[in-house]
Amino acid sequence: MTLQKISIIVPVFNEVQSIEKVIETVSTADTLNLDKEIIIVDDGSNDGTTDIVKRLTETFSQVKALYHDHNMGKGAAIRTALPHTTGDIVLIQDADLEYSPSDYPVLIQPFFDANADVVYGSRFVSAQPHRVLYYWHYVANNLLTTLSNIFTNLNLTDMETGFKVFKGHLIRNLASKLRYNDFGFEPEITALISKQKNILIYEVGISYFGRTYEEGKKIGWHDGLKAIMQIFVSNLSH
Repeated sequence: MTLQKISIIVPVFNEVQSIEKVIETVSTADTLNLDKEIIIVDDGSNDGTTDIVKRLTETFSQVKALYHDHNMGKGAAIRTALPHTTGDIVLIQDADLEYSPSDYPVLIQPFFDANADVVYGSRFVSAQPHRVLYYWHYVANNLLTTLSNIFTNLNLTDMETGFKVFKGHLIRNLASKLRYNDFGFEPEITALISKQKNILIYEVGISYFGRTYEEGKKIGWHDGLKAIMQIFVSNLSH
């Protein structure tokens, strides 16, 4: 299959400080000559983000926006966006600048070189810059990835990464099976793809510029506890 277009999904909730810069950066990012469509899902923002999103759709021709009346979570935003994607591959881009669009070429290349079906961007196998932050987040990420790997029999190093890329037809076909509205999307989609036959999954190293809670980081220890249950449920129920 000849790859021609990439769909970039940007879930956003109360990111008034970063959303404009994110979209400006995404719009000019190198996608290895793939045409771009950018789908923003404003997940019930109430800090002025919505006004910026509306302006961005008028400024950038490749940007379209979808809106939730109230905050539902990252997984719900991705589910809302997926039926509107038309790309041969689909990439998830967080709206907080922790993950850099400058890494798009390394994320996309395996689709050309190895006919990849899925590519995960790992924060833990990279020589790229990483901001030094929370030790216990690192421990929790490793524990959750290990638990997920036990169920899926995959050897991922970063199941919780926010940089995930999929063949378009694959992720659109799996969309109806997704249930979690929150960060449970990460273990759930990992469980689902692990059950697909003859699938090619790759992992590449990426840079990571994490935020502090004072800077707006939203995921916390309670999400880690929920993720443990979500790993069990996702792998046993699908």
